Amino acid sequence: MSTNAVLTPNESEGKTGLMSDQQVIERLFEHLDNKTTDVGNRSWQEPTKHYQSSQRFEEEYCLLKKTPLLFCPSDALPEYGSYIARDILGVPLVVVRDKSGEAKAFRNACRHRGVKLAEGSGRKTAFVCPYHAWTYGTDGSLRVIPHEHGFPQVNKCDKGLIPVKTIEKQGLIFVCLDDKNQIPTLDNLPALVPKGYRVYENIKAEIPANWKTVIESFLEGYHIKATHSKTFFPVQYDNLNVIEHFGPHNRVCFPYRAVEKLRDRPQSQWRAENRLTYVYQLFPNIIVTTHPGFIVVISIEPVAADKTIQTNYVLTNVDTQCEDKKQLLDNAIALANSSIDEDRAMIYGAQEGFKAEANEFLEFGLFESAIVHFHSTLKDMLEK
Repeated sequence: MSTNAVLTPNESEGKTGLMSDQQVIERLFEHLDNKTTDVGNRSWQEPTKHYQSSQRFEEEYCLLKKTPLLFCPSDALPEYGSYIARDILGVPLVVVRDKSGEAKAFRNACRHRGVKLAEGSGRKTAFVCPYHAWTYGTDGSLRVIPHEHGFPQVNKCDKGLIPVKTIEKQGLIFVCLDDKNQIPTLDNLPALVPKGYRVYENIKAEIPANWKTVIESFLEGYHIKATHSKTFFPVQYDNLNVIEHFGPHNRVCFPYRAVEKLRDRPQSQWRAENRLTYVYQLFPNIIVTTHPGFIVVISIEPVAADKTIQTNYVLTNVDTQCEDKKQLLDNAIALANSSIDEDRAMIYGAQEGFKAEANEFLEFGLFESAIVHFHSTLKDMLEK
């Protein structure tokens, strides 16, 4: 595919500046007719030491702690008392839906002896410490101290759980580990999880690779034919994308061959559903991907320079009580998961390749402008 289509500024669509489905599809037809794709206005060389250096990792880790971090989709906490306890960037947290319907986050540690109050997920109207039964409400207040007369120095009003700033937006729940130095990355987000989508499955994996190589694997279609020859390539195109930047974020469109069927329909009937996948990268480490019948919300958390935790929430609006519809959904998810396995094989190979010491830089070209935007934004924020 030729490269003579220069990436132009987005036509305005709401506060994000993202194009509408109709505008994206019109641009795709232009690319298909002219054998072109979106290209950026510059390439990028990223030093390989930035994927290996402990010092660089610590700098990035500190930056992430100053940004709003994805905790879970809103639907993962559907009712009063619903909670999830998990570590995020190494910090144990518990997030719970309180009586008013708000999501509240707290540091997951009893104010008596520091023991974790909650594990996993479920529903509770109170959190009881397993060590000495100090009890806290969903608002974090300390309600009960057994044999309270033995703690004359403790004022229960001062010993509630330590809150963490929580933001619920566009169907997602974010937490801010360092709310004093928060970097504002959540302004003007597009609608990401429509109403009616519910959590279908939750998958967590430890990846022996740098977090940035995981992010990069989502942000270009230059590898579709080579890496996904039997999964995505039969239903998608190789190296055909519409790429948009909004603020520090990216949106990459991956069209399906079925988009051609829209040519004979009025533009007012053009919809992205079942015709293309949108991949949103919310800076720095959140990915949201759209698929026929489901959405995947992904948190990519660095643990070390060569270790990453990836948490995937699959949400669907399909009626899974209908066995036929459930089977179609499971088949679609299986296809997506097989492509994830193929991408991870490349990620592992890239991480191992650093040991060869063959490259001082990784080369990102004009087809990979979303990756260029990611790295240039990361560089700018680290320098600030």
